[in-house]
Amino acid sequence: GVWRQTRALLFKNCLIKCRTKKSSVQEVLFPLFFLFWLILMSMMHPHRKYDEVPNTDLGPLDPSVLVNFVIGYTPPTALAREIMRKVASDNFEDGLITEEYLSEEELEQASFLKPSNFVGVVFKDSMSYQLRFHDSIAMSSIYTESR
Repeated sequence: GVWRQTRALLFKNCLIKCRTKKSSVQEVLFPLFFLFWLILMSMMHPHRKYDEVPNTDLGPLDPSVLVNFVIGYTPPTALAREIMRKVASDNFEDGLITEEYLSEEELEQASFLKPSNFVGVVFKDSMSYQLRFHDSIAMSSIYTESR
């Protein structure tokens, strides 16, 4: 029955492996070669460890730089509104304008209209964001082990 068929199939596979030694050796050596290659590449590009940056007092901010400065943000959630209200009221008494946009496309169009005094903030979730400038995107500073 089943045991005889299984044994015959195993014997057939062993005969095929013995008759095709070159391909059998390749089946074993190629994965080992690629594993060695991956280990070698990871040793050539080790993980970088960044030291902690101490807190320093940056001194007072010149408020004349921020006259009519616009910070746009999206999506307009309650948490984003609270964060932007706190940024505008706690750090800058006047001169800083916050605007909310419904989508990233609207935020991008606004950055083209006022490129010199506009910064966009895109909230990805409650803990991460992206800063959008007229010609670039800056990622939030999150410590990562490697790329």
